[in-house]
Amino acid sequence: MFGCHIGRLFQVSVAGGSYQDGLTAVVQGAPPGLALTEQGIYADLLLRKPGADELSSPRKEPDLPVIYTGLNAADTIEGAGNRNVTNGTPITVLIPNLDRHFVHVKQYQDTNRTPRPGHASYASFMKYGPDDDAIGAGIFSGRYTSTIVAAGSIAKAILRRAGVEVFAYVKEAAGVRADDIEHATALSRVNAYRRMRCDFDPFYQEIYVRSRVTMEMRYLEKMAVFAKIEQEIDAIRDKAPAFDREAVAEKYGIDPVLNCPDLDAAEAMIEAINAITATGDSSGGVVEVVALGVPAGVGEPVFDKLDAQLGQMLGIGAVKAVEIGAGFAVKDMTGIGSNDQMHNEGGRVVFDSNNAGGITGGLTTGEPIVARLAVKPTPTIAKRQHTIDKYTLQTTELAAITRRDPTIVARVWPVAEAYTALILLDHLMMHYGYQKFRDMK
Repeated sequence: MFGCHIGRLFQVSVAGGSYQDGLTAVVQGAPPGLALTEQGIYADLLLRKPGADELSSPRKEPDLPVIYTGLNAADTIEGAGNRNVTNGTPITVLIPNLDRHFVHVKQYQDTNRTPRPGHASYASFMKYGPDDDAIGAGIFSGRYTSTIVAAGSIAKAILRRAGVEVFAYVKEAAGVRADDIEHATALSRVNAYRRMRCDFDPFYQEIYVRSRVTMEMRYLEKMAVFAKIEQEIDAIRDKAPAFDREAVAEKYGIDPVLNCPDLDAAEAMIEAINAITATGDSSGGVVEVVALGVPAGVGEPVFDKLDAQLGQMLGIGAVKAVEIGAGFAVKDMTGIGSNDQMHNEGGRVVFDSNNAGGITGGLTTGEPIVARLAVKPTPTIAKRQHTIDKYTLQTTELAAITRRDPTIVARVWPVAEAYTALILLDHLMMHYGYQKFRDMK
């Protein structure tokens, strides 16, 4: 299978499927000396997993990561203090599938003859034939995005060293659009949402805060604990702290259900989503990604323009369009309105606007990078639809399905954030290398 690899200097390869033994992200290009923890990676992974709120399906995968390679197993010399830091070799992150039961496999076996409209199941069957990994949609399942988030968590840690911050949030859902929020305010609220999710996630508290799994444990020791955790998933979920939505909103200054920095819009989004869900249907939306602190000049010409590379986020399942800056709105502008004029302010170049989204000619301008992703409605709906039998090609009817996400947009934003970090770090490494050789005398 081609297409499961990205990057030049910072490279990521992903593998696995929703009902295989697990999923894997292999990262190459991370520098030595970076402290990584499974707790830190899980803090990102829990943001995309289902079952955390009223907008998610009732599936229960905890997405617990294991860093399998790429870290020092012990101090390189006594007292060096560099155990569990990166050593410059490829990093492998394993994400075992801990909620894989035959009852769910049987459900897929019973329905795999009739592909769900909007899903990849018909196209993947035509490509791979009857041996297509159709149990849980395989690598075409939303589960595979956990590998992107795991790799992106590492990329974001490296980018922070370079003064670059990447964050994302829901900009629009079910036809309700948030107002523009200052980037500093949006970042602060996104970070508060992250803290809240960690504080109220029962697996984060049970596994990491209570130290059932630690970085000092060997792989086999962790797997023994994971085997026990799989039998305790329901019990652990029952340990979730009491969640008073109003109290949480007041304490953290956020909407506790939807990661949207416009708090009034977030409430309106939830109402609109729930109204559509009540009819048995689903809804889509828009995710906005922002990167702050990227220096000017990052990117490559022609085929590898940075905005073209960000367009690769169409590789995220359910994303049907990517726009940079003003995006499609430029078609209704004139040149004077579209151009981001510049002026000198205390010896510093300042732009009057940012319609370019921080990128012109495929290179960064030093302004915030802004990208938006259009996310389609969840294909799985509680309405009857007509489809075909993959083997006989006879037209048939697909029954309504109740186990589903009312909207996917609430789960796509951490994937978009991670994907953006992968692309930016790869280009930043190329940029710094190029600048170093350019400045050599």
